[in-house]
Amino acid sequence: MSKIIEPLRGVHDVLPAQIAAWQHLERITREVFAGYGYEEFRVPVIEQTQLFKRSIGDFTDIVEKEMFSFVDQGEDHITLRPEATAGIVRAVISNGMLRDGRLRVWCMGPMFRRERPQAGRYRQFHQIDAEAFGFEGPDVDAEMILLSARLLRRLGLTRTKLLVNSLGTPESRVAYREQLTAYFSAHETALDEDSKRRLKGNPLRILDSKNPDMQRIVAGAPLLLDSLDAQSREHFESLCAHLRSAGIEYHVEPHLVRGLDYYTRTVFEWTTDALGSQSTLCAGGRYDGLVAQLGGAGTPGIGWAMGQERIVMLLEKQGLGRQRDRPQVYLVLAGERTEIAGFKLAEQLRDAWPDLALQINLGGGSFKTQFKRADKSGARFAIVLGDDEEARGVVALKALREESEQEECPLSEISERLGVLLGLKGG
Repeated sequence: MSKIIEPLRGVHDVLPAQIAAWQHLERITREVFAGYGYEEFRVPVIEQTQLFKRSIGDFTDIVEKEMFSFVDQGEDHITLRPEATAGIVRAVISNGMLRDGRLRVWCMGPMFRRERPQAGRYRQFHQIDAEAFGFEGPDVDAEMILLSARLLRRLGLTRTKLLVNSLGTPESRVAYREQLTAYFSAHETALDEDSKRRLKGNPLRILDSKNPDMQRIVAGAPLLLDSLDAQSREHFESLCAHLRSAGIEYHVEPHLVRGLDYYTRTVFEWTTDALGSQSTLCAGGRYDGLVAQLGGAGTPGIGWAMGQERIVMLLEKQGLGRQRDRPQVYLVLAGERTEIAGFKLAEQLRDAWPDLALQINLGGGSFKTQFKRADKSGARFAIVLGDDEEARGVVALKALREESEQEECPLSEISERLGVLLGLKGG
């Protein structure tokens, strides 16, 4: 017997029993984005490696340690996308989509990072991503956060917390970087190896350290908010005013920097205390220089990404999104000559009612066995077509979820009868 081929480490299958929460999340996501006027966007899962090096930054964990990169047969340097923003920015530039100046888009799909797998952290994972281009003021920052807040609310999730901060402009961060370098240099002997390396390349990355032994040192670091330029401070204060006006509770987290180099001014995260160490559900911020950095005209931008696996974990933990799609009708074929007639009837019913969910019995089986299958399917009704019923031009109709008498219905009328019982809409 051949050895079973196991999945790659850090990837996972989404099984039919788990799919209900995923479909619930995807359906609500589409409804919420439509309500805010965001258009769906789809970009490739492979891009030139240089795209992510130029956008994310050489001194980030993603570029240094986590990207799945390779050289193909044509000697092109290719990377499986580790995040969506860079690819979307590349796409809007290469497709000339910023000529009108403003754009709101969203996408959903798989990302890839070579991380140490654990609950809620995979090497292939899925994100919902929102992006807006061409808006300079704090109003779009507020809309982005309100959009994410509404999505979490519509999903019914609780135990979430919003953290906000401002990174200021690249110019204001120069002075702050000097302060950080001086501070961490004074504590260099206590820094871990990652932080020592970042001290020489980008000391802001030290603030994003996940090493528990580094937290005391990080907590004592100078605050970026104290080094903000006047415009960035005004921008941040206006954002906070928008959030208060909308009734959104938030917490200013002065050491929140995010793990990507392209962020400017507003950054934010939605976190939860319900999933252990994997606390971040959604995160994002402004990236006003990224479009120009990737070859486009100077265009402000802002976006966020939400991890679908973690949202699904939270839905399951809070008992939400469990309703699986089940057939409304199960067709029992109780006779030797009914299979062909049964398939014809099933297709006629599906033609009449495009939204009808009908499952037909396959593989034969006794009358008792088929009714057990019908009950297990979760269908509301069973239609029984046997040799006798076919000869008389009728079917039997039995409710499976409520007490009522089995009824007999002419074949010519069963479609109309199901429409009434199930409230179906014709095509």
